[in-house]
Amino acid sequence: MKITIIGTGNMGRAIVRGLTGGTLIKPFDIACADESQDALDRVREIHGAIRTFTDNKAAVDAADIVILAVKPWLLEEVIYGIKQALDYERQIIISIAGGVEFARLDKYLDNHKDVVPALFRLIPNTAVEVRQSMTFIASQNATQSQIDTVVRIFDELGTTMLIGERLMAAGTSLASCGIAYAFRYIRAATEGGVELGLYPAQAKDVVLQTLKGAVALLEANGNHPEAEIDKVTTPGGLTIKGLNEMENAGFTPAVVRGLKASV
Repeated sequence: MKITIIGTGNMGRAIVRGLTGGTLIKPFDIACADESQDALDRVREIHGAIRTFTDNKAAVDAADIVILAVKPWLLEEVIYGIKQALDYERQIIISIAGGVEFARLDKYLDNHKDVVPALFRLIPNTAVEVRQSMTFIASQNATQSQIDTVVRIFDELGTTMLIGERLMAAGTSLASCGIAYAFRYIRAATEGGVELGLYPAQAKDVVLQTLKGAVALLEANGNHPEAEIDKVTTPGGLTIKGLNEMENAGFTPAVVRGLKASV
């Protein structure tokens, strides 16, 4: 299985790191294309066997899967430059450009041939580089075998969820933007720990381990988060006082508003 990734910015490189750390795709079966030689040099630092190109058309020639990892406003130009080199009967085309719907992708990819491409929209997050991404997948004109192939690849890079295209914006908010929101909580809690007397590195380690424990509990028992909160909120205790202060400051409404704003 040969994969070409066009665009080696933060997300493109994150996918490369994830793939090279897995077992399904060998580094010599990965090709990357970018107009910046510096960007390609950074990719080669990940693994020297990765093939790199400054010519997008040359990069897609032998690919079974083409991943378009460019900014949404560059997508039309990039597709225009490669679409005559694409083989719609054989190749799977994946776009990770946020907000670019299938209808627009169809328009960009139209080459006036009878064959339509197997097309996917994916929303991963940057944890894909450590194979812990939450990746949402929507497909169009794909066979079950092609869907299974894409799911299998990205399942090795974290967790996948097959959804209809109408939910891609929600997936972007919860997982792609959401990882930044999680980082912001970690930063805030770390700062709070420093105010309480811990050194910054100590506070961050405490917050990270606490979050790992919270996730592990929910994964192990399947409880609603509120059920686990109830276990540590004794009447008149410290936890409920802290929670109430956070809610008085707008914690839950702020999270919901942030998610809605990023749709």
